Amino acid sequence: MVFLIKWSKPAMAHCRLLHRYVSSAAARAAAPIPARHVPRSPGTSAQSARIRELGRLGRLHEAREVFDSMPFRDIIAWNSMIFAYCNNGMPDAGRSLADAISGGNLRTGTILLSGYARAGRVRDARRVFDGMGVRNTVAWNAMVTCYVQNGDITLARKLFDAMPSRDVSSWNTMLTGYCHSQLMEEARNLFERMPERNGVSWTVMISGYVLIEQHGRAWDMFRTMLCEGMTPEQPNLVSVLSAVRHLGKPGILESIHVLVHKTGFERDVVVGTAILNGYTKDVNMLDSAVKFFEGMAARNEYTWSTIIAALSQAGRIDDAFAVYQRDPLKSVPSRTSMLTGLARYGRIDDAKILFDQIHEPNVVSWNAMITGYMQNEMVDEAEDLFNRMPFRNTISWAGMIAGYARNGRSEQALVSLQALHRKGMLPSLSSLTSSFFACSNIEALETGKQVHSLAVKAGCQFNSYVCNALITLYGKYRSIGSVRQIFDRMTVKDTVSYNSFMSALVQNNLFDEARDVFNNMPSPDVVSWTTIISACAQADQGNEAVEIFRSMLHERELPNPPILTILLGLSGNLGAPQLGQQIHTIAIKLGMDSGLVVANALVSMYFKCSSADSLKVFDSMEERDIFTWNTIITGYAQHGLGREAIRMYQLMVSAGVLPNEVTFVGLLHACSHSGLVDEGHQFFKSMSSDYGLTPLLEHYACMVDLLGRAGDVQGAEHFIYDMPIEPDSVIWSALLGACKIHKNVEIGRRAAEKLFSIEPSNAGNYVMLSNIYSSQGMWDEVAKVRKLMKERGVNKDPGCSWMQIKNKMHSFVTGDEEHEQIQNIYATLWELYTLLKATGYVPDTDFVLHDIDEEQKESSLLYHSEKLAVAYGLLVTPKGMPIQIMKNLRICGDCHTFIKFVSSVTKREIDVRDGNRFHHFRNGSCSCGDFW
Repeated sequence: MVFLIKWSKPAMAHCRLLHRYVSSAAARAAAPIPARHVPRSPGTSAQSARIRELGRLGRLHEAREVFDSMPFRDIIAWNSMIFAYCNNGMPDAGRSLADAISGGNLRTGTILLSGYARAGRVRDARRVFDGMGVRNTVAWNAMVTCYVQNGDITLARKLFDAMPSRDVSSWNTMLTGYCHSQLMEEARNLFERMPERNGVSWTVMISGYVLIEQHGRAWDMFRTMLCEGMTPEQPNLVSVLSAVRHLGKPGILESIHVLVHKTGFERDVVVGTAILNGYTKDVNMLDSAVKFFEGMAARNEYTWSTIIAALSQAGRIDDAFAVYQRDPLKSVPSRTSMLTGLARYGRIDDAKILFDQIHEPNVVSWNAMITGYMQNEMVDEAEDLFNRMPFRNTISWAGMIAGYARNGRSEQALVSLQALHRKGMLPSLSSLTSSFFACSNIEALETGKQVHSLAVKAGCQFNSYVCNALITLYGKYRSIGSVRQIFDRMTVKDTVSYNSFMSALVQNNLFDEARDVFNNMPSPDVVSWTTIISACAQADQGNEAVEIFRSMLHERELPNPPILTILLGLSGNLGAPQLGQQIHTIAIKLGMDSGLVVANALVSMYFKCSSADSLKVFDSMEERDIFTWNTIITGYAQHGLGREAIRMYQLMVSAGVLPNEVTFVGLLHACSHSGLVDEGHQFFKSMSSDYGLTPLLEHYACMVDLLGRAGDVQGAEHFIYDMPIEPDSVIWSALLGACKIHKNVEIGRRAAEKLFSIEPSNAGNYVMLSNIYSSQGMWDEVAKVRKLMKERGVNKDPGCSWMQIKNKMHSFVTGDEEHEQIQNIYATLWELYTLLKATGYVPDTDFVLHDIDEEQKESSLLYHSEKLAVAYGLLVTPKGMPIQIMKNLRICGDCHTFIKFVSSVTKREIDVRDGNRFHHFRNGSCSCGDFW
């Protein structure tokens, strides 16, 4: 999608006019207002107050009507209207009024400066500041605050150092900047240098430690304040209560409660509400919170909204509504909390009834209802309500844009952004970030670049929220140069910034750079750990992922379900059951093992590790989804248990769960590896006739494999030619594999020729054709294939097997000479070889090079990686202990026979997971029935 409006950057000569007039249709629509310098009229005070009240409610049109109807306007009236515009995200409209009175007074400039600051338009704020003929400390403080609010702590400090004079507010503003930027060491240094401190200074420091979640240090700072003789005040009591509620120590909360009584704040409603917040933090203390609420001597609108919100968030909607009905004020916060709670739990009709009961809903109530509709995917209803709003603010537009984007209507989100721009309003930060999300959803990179230009015009290009969204957008479309440029230019980088940058690097396969970013992060959070662990998993650096996870636990950072899922997947892929069991134990301790996503990962991991615990986890699951059933069906298929896979499918259907395409891939795979040809045909027909699912290439590949393994190689070839879609390499490879099993030279040659043209660098195809020729003694053809491989520079992947012994992974390659115990392994192999030959084992040398003697052929076979792994397992594990081996390629016929004999002679259970499936060797037999 491309916007109809071109958001190119205007010529520099027009920039100021554009900034001044672009965002205020209301100001432009009104007739020009001449400058007035009149004495203050007694009636202007009440009208100015009315303008301020209407502005606070977002009713700018009515405020402007009051302003325009005034026969006389003093500077207070002008400033009130300018403040109303600035406070509602329309600083350019305020600037237009200020120009009408030649800039107004010092207060006017400060209002405008602050308005641009709140809108994130730092450069416009600085222009106002630089244009002020006279500046007092308040104006300097406002400009420092502007830099602080927009995350530019460097320029804030530079301006702070340049101030001609400072008051305690100046120091507190700079202190606030450091705390908001989470630079607590710098904040502490500045705090120690302050010539004087007041209650605000202590409150800012306490709040700063709360912000970085160092709640213990916040509590220590409060105690230090008391020790220095400072009498606690309402703000620092509220701040320390915010820290205490996260400490999880009810005793400290009680001690603060006692202090509140001693210092006379027991009837202070704000402090009481903060204590109430402390009780509501823990859902287990919610009854105590209700008891405290009922005993409060005084309550305000926020007290009521706090308990309503707490009950709503805990799912006690009826209790919350009962409290709401008792609320004598039914204020905007209470209504918003109740509306939000009802909407969150899907009771949108009740929320609508509540909304309709409001006599004159203000913009906050309208916005809450719109958000509720969007949360419940009722986009049309939200749109209807938005269109009926008597007045809208930037939050209204932001709610619609975000709602469209979240509900899969990204084009409408961008159209709404365009409509907002047409009305002369610059978008809020929320609107911009939601728009970038929408662009990402619909792969509209060019439109994203236009929105980026709009962010530049709005002066928000350095805002961390905007930059983070841009990094995500450009990262998705591999514009890594733009990603680096945005990240490097950010004046303030928060944890989200680092996480976004890291994710972009991972998406572009720059894993080493991502690790460097992670190592240099000032304060990684659980998302950071998740990202880097996931990156290691994607890069096949499983050991590195595990080491990072251990570091995470050492740093006392608790993992989340995604991290556990990633590690369980690694455990399964590596065939490391001990690691998987350790992760399972951690999940149990954290109470995450019963979560659906983690439980599914556990079932999959145990299946891949050939553990019966997969069924134990499955049987214990209270909730199962389609992924659960697919996992267990596929697991049975990989183990060659076709009948059990079919039984699970029947249980799934009986449970009312509809199968999907993945289900049928698992079923057909199960039938293929169990020789269930008729059942496979039935399932292939059923997926379209019974469930309306169109067979994909994967399903056709399973059918070719099913027919080919069963010996009907010719039928499999005809099936391919009758397919309604073009066969891919997987399908031809399945046919070639069947030809290898059944030694069908002609069809194998045709399948291989197809594969050579589709994927000429895949060594496996050449090897399979070579094996077919060698099995028939066609050594000239074998030589031709090997010559072709050499000409095309194709190298065969070496066979590799690995196993976990005592929490350590041991790997072997064919002809390995690197393992620390390789000589003992070779000796054990020769002993086995001699013993097995005496019991009837005959090495299958058909696939070995023909130009060496028989003894050399047998020696070559002896050093295959899976044989080395078996010998090592016998060498280092106690008698009778099962041996589990993983292999990257399909197990060869001779190794399969060899391990059957080993299992018989040694009485060991040996499990081998090769590139295709599991083989469970017991007493001289394999679970595959030699059908693999």
